[in-house]
Amino acid sequence: MPSRLIVPDENTGLLAQIDGLASGYRTLPASIPNTPRYPLSRQHSQVNTGRLRAVSRRASFGGRLARALGTDANQIEPNDVESTKQSSYFDDRVWYDQFTSTDWVHDSIADAFRVKELRSRKDFRGRVRALFDAGQGWIIVAIIGVITAGFAYVIDVTEAGLFDYKSGYCTRRWYYSKRRCCTGASICDDWARWSDLLHIQGDSKMWTDFVAYIIWVVVLATLGCVVTLQTKTVVSSAISLSTLDENLGADRHHSSKDDTEGRRASMSPTRRFEEAAQRPPVIYYPAAGSGVAEVKVILSGFVLHGYLGLRTLIAKTIGLILSVASGLSIGKEGPYVHIATCIGNIACRLFAKYRTNDGKRREVLSASAAAGVAVAFGAPIGGVLFSLEEVSYYFPPKTLFRTFFCCIAAALSLKFFNPYGTQKIVLFQVRYLSDWRFFELIVFALLGMLGGATGALFIKASRFWAQTFRKITVIKKYPIVEVVLVSIITGLVSYWNRYTRLPVAELLFELAAPCDAFTSSGTGLCPTQDRIPSIIWYLCVAFVIKAALTVVTFGVKVPAGIYVPSMVIGGLLGRIIGHCVQYLTLRYPDFGLFAGCPADGNPEGCVVPGVYALVAAGATMCGVTRLSVTLAVILFELTGSLEHVLPFSLGVLIAKWTADALEPLSIYDLLTDMNAYPYLDAKARPVFTSELGDITDPPRRNRFVDITTSPLVPATQLRMKLQYLHMAGELDGGLPVLRDGILVGMIPAPDLEYALDRLESDDNKLCLMSPRDSPQDQWSGQESSVAESRHDPFGPDGASDRQHAPADEHDLTDFTPFIDPAPVALDITSPMDLVFECFVKLGLRYICVLREGKYAGMVHKKQFVRFVKEEHEKERKYK
Repeated sequence: MPSRLIVPDENTGLLAQIDGLASGYRTLPASIPNTPRYPLSRQHSQVNTGRLRAVSRRASFGGRLARALGTDANQIEPNDVESTKQSSYFDDRVWYDQFTSTDWVHDSIADAFRVKELRSRKDFRGRVRALFDAGQGWIIVAIIGVITAGFAYVIDVTEAGLFDYKSGYCTRRWYYSKRRCCTGASICDDWARWSDLLHIQGDSKMWTDFVAYIIWVVVLATLGCVVTLQTKTVVSSAISLSTLDENLGADRHHSSKDDTEGRRASMSPTRRFEEAAQRPPVIYYPAAGSGVAEVKVILSGFVLHGYLGLRTLIAKTIGLILSVASGLSIGKEGPYVHIATCIGNIACRLFAKYRTNDGKRREVLSASAAAGVAVAFGAPIGGVLFSLEEVSYYFPPKTLFRTFFCCIAAALSLKFFNPYGTQKIVLFQVRYLSDWRFFELIVFALLGMLGGATGALFIKASRFWAQTFRKITVIKKYPIVEVVLVSIITGLVSYWNRYTRLPVAELLFELAAPCDAFTSSGTGLCPTQDRIPSIIWYLCVAFVIKAALTVVTFGVKVPAGIYVPSMVIGGLLGRIIGHCVQYLTLRYPDFGLFAGCPADGNPEGCVVPGVYALVAAGATMCGVTRLSVTLAVILFELTGSLEHVLPFSLGVLIAKWTADALEPLSIYDLLTDMNAYPYLDAKARPVFTSELGDITDPPRRNRFVDITTSPLVPATQLRMKLQYLHMAGELDGGLPVLRDGILVGMIPAPDLEYALDRLESDDNKLCLMSPRDSPQDQWSGQESSVAESRHDPFGPDGASDRQHAPADEHDLTDFTPFIDPAPVALDITSPMDLVFECFVKLGLRYICVLREGKYAGMVHKKQFVRFVKEEHEKERKYK
């Protein structure tokens, strides 16, 4: 039965969906045009003759994929389709499906055979090809670094100009930002407010500017939401079974707890599929949010089509410019990681080495994510550590050095572009010249506790807001309504306080910068002693407003980051405490702790509140994201102050301890859990008290292929078993091949689907499912299998076709090349810690379970992830 294009529809009936499952969800839905399916490289060492064979794909599938992508079929994989004359068998590759996992083992084996074949040529041309192959990784990461810096430059410059439109315009050049319009002028006459354009005078002048400010905030935020909603992706809930929804970036139907943990656990796949088919489709917006959580899940090997495509890249860039310029309490640093990863994914299409191997591709994506942090904070070393500590799942040593090279290329390119006109690559870079005092360690430790607690409370508040306000039908159905409401509230409350009206990056710079002059008037952050109490009150108001706005804003359907907003909240808190300590040192200079302070009248002679602000900013960001070493290095690179590495590190360390005690999940762990992504966190291993057999379901006849009586299996029977796998939600599962109860092989579901789709018809077709030990036994084994099948009721038609099959043609009914003769298997008594290591370190999609050498069941990765999350929940309840 040939596969066909299936467009998910919530009104699709159960029978139609089952028919779609029978034909396979191989073809991209029309709503997911961004990313082509990654080919699953599979090397069958027992079938191939020692090297990786060429690729054979159906032209019909390539044509359908091309139509879905809107491109020419010949441009999809130009180097993949090659002819071969050495063998009648092909090493077929099939595409990774939506919501499936990367097969790291087979991708690694495939690349090993590719390299072996490449290095087997000792002539000059072969050596040149091998040298070029080795340099492709360096070429790609250099390209990614330069292009990422270019996107960051465009975003920084454009966003700054649009942001200033809320307060006025440049009469000299309407497209200039305020900074550029007033360069070199002490009093800027070229910058006019909107009330001046309308020639309004008196008290109405202020209210006119206030209304104009609100209008610009709402218009820019709404436009950013409209652009983001263009990336809307719909996937039938019958396909995913575990629906996406962070309620911060997607939409989901939630089952009750009893359904999830009790009744559902005992359901058959058929019943589960029937329930799933009745649910609304899964809706998510790849351009919404920061995208760091999704990048983290993708780098772990989970396939999410559309998140790293060209359409998402364009929408994310334009939407980010508009949303940040609107003045919402969001940042652009987190989305830089997503944008850079999109660039890396698209750049991988330059070379087949990365285009056709999902495991190799993810090495490049790790470097791309690091480049995003490098241009966001001007911290290339911090970017490398971010990729290593936060997002990367597989990080070999060679990837570490290439990631560093990519970050350096991105940072140097951005410095060349000079987006701020200051020869700096980040707006909030500061320098501290004075050292800290010993008594300040107590305050730094306090800031760490307060920052960690603030970050943990932010996560709890975000969860509460997502599970209450965003459950309202209108908000859930029309995300743009929430954006409009939040933007109106932001405009109303932000206008009256200078520190809530400033852009977050500029505000963070003011909070962290040291003072070189002091004043007794205004609301500046460099006050004299008598003005400190009023400044503290002014900052407290800004802290409350900014914290509340950040909670309600994070998760709206616009591109939005949380890095700098969380640092701003912490910076306000740290500046408040810093001014309090500064006031005490000025008011009580003879106190014992302050004895070493100079008595020169300089308010910052002893205490620099900017240092407190940056320590608290890092502590709060640590409480939200749980970054530790990475964050300390980023703060060091922002300040360049070697003396303050200890305060930064101490604040981050205590913040992580505090946040972990109050809330075990980081903001990205929260998003991953609410999305039901099958992400297995290698850094969070529970204490297992069970064995592999405790989570192994007994084998059902629909979950394996028995070739005891005959290796010939009717195609209709295989189609039904594949259907059963799909209804169980295991698009990337597999069917064990058994003989006398002994596991002799495994045929992955995507490979079986591809093999069945090549058949003209399933009727009266017998498929050979017999793994063999050597290539020369293939046809002899096939003939003996045909002889055995003469006693089979399905035998005559299928057997006659096989018996007369010419030796130089590939028999489409021979599924032997698709069978993995050596699947990973563990004994049923294996400790769960060993199972955890196999899934984490090897990146397996499933593990076969044996009892005394005989097949006893199979554990899929998604099943194991659910089990691990249940164990974590038990530990939390116990605590």
